[in-house]
Amino acid sequence: MSAAPAAPRAASADGSPEPGTALLLSPPVPRAGWRLLPARVAAMCTVELQKLRHDRTELYTRAVQPALWLLIFGQTFTRIRAIPTGGIPYIDYMAPGIIAQSAMFIAIFYGIQIIWERDAGILNKLLVTPTPRSALITGKAFAAGVKSLVQAVVVIVIAALLGVALTWNPLKLLGVALAVVLASVFFSCLSMTIAGIVLSRDRLMGFGQAITMPLFFGSNALYPVSVMPGWLQAVSKVNPLSYQVDALRGLLLGTHAHLAADFGVLAVAAALGITAASALLGRLAR
Repeated sequence: MSAAPAAPRAASADGSPEPGTALLLSPPVPRAGWRLLPARVAAMCTVELQKLRHDRTELYTRAVQPALWLLIFGQTFTRIRAIPTGGIPYIDYMAPGIIAQSAMFIAIFYGIQIIWERDAGILNKLLVTPTPRSALITGKAFAAGVKSLVQAVVVIVIAALLGVALTWNPLKLLGVALAVVLASVFFSCLSMTIAGIVLSRDRLMGFGQAITMPLFFGSNALYPVSVMPGWLQAVSKVNPLSYQVDALRGLLLGTHAHLAADFGVLAVAAALGITAASALLGRLAR
């Protein structure tokens, strides 16, 4: 005769799960607080950079303008010697400013993309996920920083081919990368903040075009602050691009710079930009 089937195990009187079954009966604890934000930021940044991997056309077309600035404007004014540069060739003096300009031009129109995502319904789907709004904005902002960093590498290579005496110290190049990313975070968040106010791609394009050249010419990218009129010097002091250029010039060329103040201003500007853009993100989805 076959053996009698074993009797089922009695359930615990206090209702507690059997040893080893707790993981099957209770869901895993979700990430919260400080663990959630970095993961979401990294995920959003990765998603943004996937677009760049599939279409690199933007990188090639964006490299044309800084190349023309260095080839034509830089070499011409180096021969004229009309702008005081502290004894260094003008094209050397100008190269950090063109790096900052090319990075800003990539970041300042980043709000157009988030309006497109709103129109395509993608933004609403992102907002109903557990991802904090600050993580959405920060991820997009740092993706803009990575794109700007790639653009900065292209400009540095062009400048080196033109004979610009740049440093190749790894620590200083890391500082250059940090300055480019922080400034790009601010300018991309500025663009997304304006997008949350104007709510239209056409209006944002107009605002972007209206502020990019004043930001560029109201900085020390092309000429020292000392030769500016008084009112323009005041504008330069509140322009984050000036602090980025000062840091890049000090790191790449070894000129006198206020690196602690430069990076402090860029970090505060980036934090304020993320805060403002996050606060207005919900307005885009209405």
